[in-house]
Amino acid sequence: MDEYLVTCINKRDRMSSHEHITHIGNITNTPASRWRMTREEAIRRIDAKTAAFYTVDKSTDRKMYIGVVREIGKNPYLRTHADGKWNDNLLAQPECDSSCALVS
Repeated sequence: MDEYLVTCINKRDRMSSHEHITHIGNITNTPASRWRMTREEAIRRIDAKTAAFYTVDKSTDRKMYIGVVREIGKNPYLRTHADGKWNDNLLAQPECDSSCALVS
């Protein structure tokens, strides 16, 4: 299974706590290898167990894996999970910019 470090996200309305993440990506790579993908594609890869996505906690340098949250009546969404608890570290990532190539 491939693992991907996530260092950026996109939301339609960055300031809204009710908007889901639309894309995840990595802006720390060299410009030629920067990437982003849709939430749906990331969920598909996580569910198929072909990829794992994670962020790194800056205070501990620990990987925090991204999981899929499913709630009745809502679209599935992405959230980080560490030490047995869901947290909001993914939302703390900066915006992906236009230098990130869209992958599918």
